Amino acid sequence: MPVPQTEDWRAIAAELQERWNFPNCVGAIDGKHVVIQAPANSGSLYFNYKSTHSLVLLAVVDAQYLFRVVDVGGFGRCSDSGSLQNSAFGESLKDGSLQLPPDTVIPGAERLGLLPHVLVGDEAFPLLDNLLRPFPGRHLTREKRVFNYRLSWARLVVECAFGILSSQWRMFRRVITTSPEDKAKNLAVLSWERGTMHSTEGSRTQQNNLESK
Repeated sequence: MPVPQTEDWRAIAAELQERWNFPNCVGAIDGKHVVIQAPANSGSLYFNYKSTHSLVLLAVVDAQYLFRVVDVGGFGRCSDSGSLQNSAFGESLKDGSLQLPPDTVIPGAERLGLLPHVLVGDEAFPLLDNLLRPFPGRHLTREKRVFNYRLSWARLVVECAFGILSSQWRMFRRVITTSPEDKAKNLAVLSWERGTMHSTEGSRTQQNNLESK
């Protein structure tokens, strides 16, 4: 799956702002553990925090629940942050070579000056120049609580995308006994298919349900 180019990122950001009201957002990122049967002599490599063995599917999703970036094959013991750090996409995100659109002024927030285009993730991810996560802690100011709510709302697209993928393919709901390499290839193909097909009726229903709340 080719990584989006500048104009692709720009189009993703425009649609995410229109549908999810989060400006300068080029996608939501998350990781999903896909359960596997541990290979012989693999030790704790694939053993995750849920006490199962898994591969990590790391994905960036757009406003239509379509996969735009996929990295498959991270060891189950890795956190989402670790999976991102160990991926080629994570390296590009960190070194600024993703060809994201230039920093822009957000209408209504001119006082903040030029702001970068960003991905949104949960608290498992690091805070980077182009990756936002919620403010930590309980006793937050009103502004920070509103920000966290808006970020969590925009991040729902990746949770919905994983839900749609799991509902369509049984391999996401049961232990697979193929090798990790074959499992990774299958995951990549299925994610690529979800990234090239138009929104399904199921994804449109997800959108309608969320927007009606």
